[in-house]
Order: sequence, then structure tokens, then C-alpha cells
Amino acid sequence: MAVPRVFVSYSHDSPEHKAWVLDLATKLRHSGVESILDQWALGPGGDLPHFMEQNLASADRVLMICTDPYVKKANAGTGGVGYEKMIITPELMKSIDSRKVIPLIRQSGTKNVPAFLNSKIYLDFSRSDQFEFSFDELVRDLHGAPLYAAPPVAANPFDIANATEPVEAAKRSSDPIISLMRLIVKAFDASHFDWVRYAYIIENSEYSRIMVDMFISDLINKRLVRQDDEKDIWLTDEGRRFAIVNNLTGKR
Repeated sequence: MAVPRVFVSYSHDSPEHKAWVLDLATKLRHSGVESILDQWALGPGGDLPHFMEQNLASADRVLMICTDPYVKKANAGTGGVGYEKMIITPELMKSIDSRKVIPLIRQSGTKNVPAFLNSKIYLDFSRSDQFEFSFDELVRDLHGAPLYAAPPVAANPFDIANATEPVEAAKRSSDPIISLMRLIVKAFDASHFDWVRYAYIIENSEYSRIMVDMFISDLINKRLVRQDDEKDIWLTDEGRRFAIVNNLTGKR
């Protein structure tokens, strides 16, 4: 996986703030993120506009360290931050990846961000005792490794039950669900009762009891059968239609 490249945008509010930003950028590099910071790249006589323009365009993400002075300068379009604002508007806000800019709240008491970032979700770095939690969330986002990932979407549990076409013959011969349904239907047809004994299924199935229990759960989820307190099996209306459509009855 490519190393994420991140440009750090901030205002030079105070020596303490510059030191905090330097520490953040250093921690990012120690966490597999190529952070780009003026304190490393620029010295006296350095070309600040060229540095900003070049790195804002090439960075994968832009971290905007929001303090009250930063927000004021960004909204007013003054100083280095103002120049960054002009670059961000055409280069980043029209980007396909709308998450390229990440506001980081550094100031205490207010949660202000530049006006053009009002719709963005920010990360709160205003409390030193919560730094590690916020930093972990930031690094996970930069690496595309969220703490919580959506589980995969399962197949429609009603596809088989609502099928209008029979299951292909090849599948009928190998599908354990079809095999178990055939056994249930056979026992149902041979009996005067509306249920099939669970013990009969276990005794006559080619599968182990563990596997049979799993298949029965699948049939219940597909609403083809239901199971009573004695674990005996009852065919549902959907199950009967399924048996007819797939010619499992052996009779007309």
C-alpha cells in the first residue's frame, strides 16, 4: 500500500503552537504517514507560495490545524493561510475526493473552522488528555483502516423461497439444502401428520447432526420450514411452493 502523503497547514500563532504542530507531524511520520511541514522544508529566504502550491497539489490529504487566529486569517484571506485558502478552493474543493481536507480543532472553547470548511467533519485535538484517541482516529483514516468496518451484505434470504424458476438440476443434486428439503418432503408425503420428526431427519440424512442443524437453520431463515419446541419440522406455505417448483415431491 502506498504511503499516504499529507500536507500540514497551520498558522504560526506562537512558539508553543509551532512546537505542537511539529510534534504532530513527527508522530505522523513515525506512524507511516509522510507529513509535509514548512519547518522541515523552508528556511530564511524560502519560497513559501511555491512550497504551498506544489505540496497542496501533490498531497493525498491536507490537515488544517484550526486555531482562532488560523480561522480568522483563512476567512479574511490574509497571510500564508490566506494563500493556502486560494489554492484549496480550486485545487481541492472541486476534487473528486471531497475528504481530502481534514480540519483539526486545536483551540479550546470554540470549534470554529474556516467558512469554506463548515460542512466538513473535524477531529478534536483541543484536549491534551484526548490526544491519543484523536491521533489514532486520524492515522486510521489516513491509512484507510477504520476501527469499525461495515460487515459484508449477505445474500437475500428469500431468493430461494420466492424463486419462480426451479433450481437447476445440477444444483439440486449437490445442494445440501435441496437434499434436506427432499428428505423432509418425502417424510411429509408418507405421513398423516403435518410435521416431520426431527429424529427421522437425523437418522436418514447423509449429513452429520451438526450439519443438519445448520441446514435446518438455513431453511428456517429462508422461511421454508419452522421448528417447534420438540424440534420437529413443519413445512411452511413457502416451503410447499418451493417443493412443487423444484419437483421434490415425487408425485403430481
